[in-house]
Amino acid sequence: MKNMRKGKNGKCIWKNAAALLMAAVLLFGLSACGGNRQRTDVSVRELPIIHEPEFGGVYITISIDDFNLRGFRYGDSVDLSFSNGYTLDDLPYYNGYYVDAGEPLVIAYPGYAYVKAAVNYGADLWETAGLTTDDTAAIRLNTPGKYRAIQEARDIHYDDERERYTTDEIFANFRAVSVTGLGKDIFYRSASPCDNQHKRAPYVDRLMKDAGIGCILNLADNEEKIEGYIQKEDFDSPYFLTLYEGGQVIPLALSMNYLSDDFGKKIAAGFTEMAEKEGPYLVHCTEGKDRTGFVCMLVEALMGASYQEIVDDYMLTYDNYYKINQKSDKAKYDVILDKNLVSMMKTVVGDDQADLKKTDLAAAAKAYLIRSGMTEDAVERLKEKLK
Repeated sequence: MKNMRKGKNGKCIWKNAAALLMAAVLLFGLSACGGNRQRTDVSVRELPIIHEPEFGGVYITISIDDFNLRGFRYGDSVDLSFSNGYTLDDLPYYNGYYVDAGEPLVIAYPGYAYVKAAVNYGADLWETAGLTTDDTAAIRLNTPGKYRAIQEARDIHYDDERERYTTDEIFANFRAVSVTGLGKDIFYRSASPCDNQHKRAPYVDRLMKDAGIGCILNLADNEEKIEGYIQKEDFDSPYFLTLYEGGQVIPLALSMNYLSDDFGKKIAAGFTEMAEKEGPYLVHCTEGKDRTGFVCMLVEALMGASYQEIVDDYMLTYDNYYKINQKSDKAKYDVILDKNLVSMMKTVVGDDQADLKKTDLAAAAKAYLIRSGMTEDAVERLKEKLK
């Protein structure tokens, strides 16, 4: 070969050249994707946006993978701006809802088609920002890794493959709620039996048929969304369909904002209607985790469950999905309990400083429902149905 450098004994000097070439490739790759510590000018601009009303957020139309390839990393601080002039600076970018209720973030939740901006358990950002479909969004890196410690401490995710779970019940997050005051096998909770985005709906459908469920409180959907699920090729929930066509499904289409008056009013209306139907009852949202967690907490408290019973049932979902419990990961267990359930319970009680272990939770739950529009007679009817 021509122009090949020779070393001693006539051997080609490849090692140094190869090492230099590899270093150059790695340096270029890291710079291109923002992997180095000196990330600069990491941004996306003029991206169309989509309103996401169920969780009250704004989809920014770039896929999670593409967004991360631009140089963004979970735990970064970012600045968000919309073309109408509305801005939010120094937002954490996470792959989960790792901020307190009412706080904004940019999120790349597993399974989302796009990156999203939202307020966790808060007001609809689309409405707050006064956005329209003509507006666009821009996101710029503010401080690399500013929130990385929180990201690493709270990072959780689960799989949608049945074989990774030991039972159908665990996979479907399906169980009868068993606490003080509730009748045996009268009130169940689960993932969605109709929305199959997490591949759990057919399993929930078979389990609720075996349990003889007579009425479903669907927290996630309205009738239009349910009809859409039924038309999909992967819909395989015949028992749900029978109940739906028989008028035994109550769709509430709750947002995630449990701090809002509308959230409480919808629950009160749903419970009032549920009390006129025969059980056993099933309550679900999409995963059977957040909105379902709130509603189950409310029912359990109303029926006389202790603080610890409510905690144990709520956290069982995190064991089912993420294998997080007090033994496996106490730090994450404690953070989830404090940031999620404790915050929800204090909203019902109406006192951020309340000692929940000493609070009359039954009285607080009843007062919350009456404040939200449920009559005292309707509350008593519901309690009778659930005994």
